Amino acid sequence: MTSPATAPRAVTAAARATDLSKVYGEGETRVVALDGVTVEFQRAEYTAIMGPSGSGKSTLMHCMAGLDTVSAGSARIGDTELNSLKDKQLTQLRRDKIGFVFQSFNLIPTLSAAENITLPMNIAGRKVDRRWLDTVIETVGMADRLKHRPAQLSGGQQQRVAVARALAGQPEIIFADEPTGNLDSRAGAEILGFLRNSVRELGQTIVMVTHDPVAASYADRVVFLADGRIVDDLPAPTADSVLERMLAITAASTPKDAS
Repeated sequence: MTSPATAPRAVTAAARATDLSKVYGEGETRVVALDGVTVEFQRAEYTAIMGPSGSGKSTLMHCMAGLDTVSAGSARIGDTELNSLKDKQLTQLRRDKIGFVFQSFNLIPTLSAAENITLPMNIAGRKVDRRWLDTVIETVGMADRLKHRPAQLSGGQQQRVAVARALAGQPEIIFADEPTGNLDSRAGAEILGFLRNSVRELGQTIVMVTHDPVAASYADRVVFLADGRIVDDLPAPTADSVLERMLAITAASTPKDAS
């Protein structure tokens, strides 16, 4: 019989939304971007979020990352309820527990790759874990480009630096918004592979918004949204299975011709 001292603890999701709604505007301009969304993102799991244009996928990510407020319901990072935090506390949580990767890279042009990677930790006054940093840099394959500034790097290399920056602070979760949107197919595949490896080898948790079935196929699961609601959840996706679901969802959400 397992004693209380050795009993396994319940695993808390890295992030979760409960009955989460987001409404913009009022009256005739009122738009429901999210309509009672409930979803969990498990630790050390790679989740892709997909849906037709205007489905609410980016809004969901922004609310879960504390970049936008919710109108109703709950958004949590670990056990922390984002709605309960004041602005300073929310800023600290984003800095300490969340990593971000965007399609625009968002690197500081006057800093080297190495300086860009460690910038968030330097701003926060946190000591850099050199062993972890070396592991991250090796994972993204940028050891020979650390002294280069962004203008001296290709788009794919710049995004590798952005991924390394997100990983270096050992966040509880990384949110990636169309991280391969500005890259060619080869560079995009490299970045997706790095993200995949960070989950498998480093135990990272990643939530990625994408419109690309091939990109989504790198994930452990795909959550599909339409009209602000979750309409499907696909484990072990392939590019073909994702495309099939997307076509079905798009067809179902397209208004029928009245004639």
